[in-house]
Order: sequence, then structure tokens, then C-alpha cells
Amino acid sequence: MRLIADTAGERLDAFLARSVPGLSRSAAQKLLDEGCVSLMGRPGKKNDRLNAGDWVELTVPEPKPVDVAPREIPLDIVYEDEDVAVINKPKGLVVHPAPGHTEDTLVNGLLYALGSSLSGINGELRPGIVHRIDKDTSGLLAVAKNDLAHAVLGSQLVDHTMARTYEAVVCGVMKEDSGTVDAPIGRHPTDRKKMCVTQRNSKPAVTHWEVVRRYRGYTHIRCHLETGRTHQIRVHMAYIGHPILGDTVYGHKKKELGQDTQCLHAGALCFRHPRDNRPVLVLAPLPEYFQQVLAKLEAME
Repeated sequence: MRLIADTAGERLDAFLARSVPGLSRSAAQKLLDEGCVSLMGRPGKKNDRLNAGDWVELTVPEPKPVDVAPREIPLDIVYEDEDVAVINKPKGLVVHPAPGHTEDTLVNGLLYALGSSLSGINGELRPGIVHRIDKDTSGLLAVAKNDLAHAVLGSQLVDHTMARTYEAVVCGVMKEDSGTVDAPIGRHPTDRKKMCVTQRNSKPAVTHWEVVRRYRGYTHIRCHLETGRTHQIRVHMAYIGHPILGDTVYGHKKKELGQDTQCLHAGALCFRHPRDNRPVLVLAPLPEYFQQVLAKLEAME
């Protein structure tokens, strides 16, 4: 794969992550370390600075055998064809392996259910994973079954043409019927496990929201993501004074209405199919825990 630099001064690893859909910066650095990238005919280094017009050759190696054990984990596969699968992830299921979760993740279940028919472009610990949702968020997640699908779906995430819609219950009664939170998100300066709205080392983040129904002390809302930053909806709702019900990280520290994890569900996913560009819309109804919260709010009226 040959790429041409369009700007001067950009680091080579950052250029690769920006130019190759679905390739993370860490994956780009790994390819550089493995000698898979050349810059103007010589081996590339991650901190090389580009000049406009420089050409970069990238060779993507065959995916390495995955060092993650398949596990029979019940998965709700709501859409599947030869290129893409969409999973309705339950609350509490971690997406990919990490310390403390090495055998009970969505990736373990995918390896069991789909075997070798998963993309490898994003590294051996995350086969097929195009995007992710938090452990305690439920709902739809797209999975690529080959590298073509991964690249195309990844590009739709980058150019914001993959539409993701969430439903949430937030604390407080929202006065406006709809709105937009346009506030950059970066790592929290003192708690590295958290994100926050900040101007320092941050990325643009935009969340559109609308009221579904107001209750006594709470509001059921629908959110449309324009960007996809870590914890974006949770951070943005807390930022405007309406943290998500049950979110003890960014909101109230005590359990409310029986919820000690966020009441947040990815209910709709729309993308262009990587093979023929047709629109695909997948819906996931509100899960039982969410319906129970709404029933409690209804009873409080």
C-alpha cells in the first residue's frame, strides 16, 4: 500500500493512523517496529517527520495467531453476513482482553462463535473489533469479519458516516427539548482512568441529544454521536450537569433506583455495507434493566 503525505511536519506514526482506516496509532507503531513501513525507500521510524509529497510504503503482515482462548459465551448476534456481524452486547461484558479480564470478554466469545473469520488489522487482542462500548453499557457493536470490512467500517467512523444512537436516563429534568454538547475530551489530569472536558491534550467531541420523556427528577434522552471518544456521552452529560443515572464514576456516588452502573444503551447502528455500499440499519430494543428503570420512574409520577 502506497500513501502520499499531504502535509509537512506530521509524525509518521500519526500519519499512518490517520490515513489507514481502522489502524490505531499503537498498531501503526508496531508495524514500524516490525519493519513493515518504508519512507522514501528507507525503513521508517515512528518519530520521522514527513514532508508534503513524501511517499510511504506499508506492508500489512498476515495476522498472527491470536493468543486469546475461545470461550463459549452466549452472544446475541442480531445481524450477520460474510463481512460484518453486529452484536447486542449485554451490560457487564468487557469487549476485549485486559488485566483482570482475559477469558471472559466479547473477543473470547467471538473467537468461539465466528472462529477465524475475524479481521486482524487492529492487533491480536482485538480481532474484528471496529469500535467498542464500555463494560457497563449495553447495546450494538459492529464486528468486522475480514480486513476489507474493518478498513471500510473504520473509515466510516473517522468521517462520521456511521450513525450510532444511544438512549440514557440522566439525573435532573432537562429544560430544553434538544441540544448539542461540543466540548473536547481528554484524559483526566489526576485520575488516568477517567476522561474529562479539557482543552489540554484533547480531541474534539460532539454529542447531540434530545428528550424522549421527562420524569420526576430524571430525564429519558436519546443521544446521537458525531464523534466517538472514550466515555463521551457519560462525560458530556456530567459536564452539562445531568450525569447518567447509575454512573458512579462521573455522576452521583450512591446507587439510585437500584442502579450502580450507567443506564446507557446503544440502541441503533447505521452504516454503509463494506461490500456494496448499501445502508444497513440495526436496532436493539431497550434491555430489561432499562425497562425496569423506566417502570420505576413511571410509578413515581
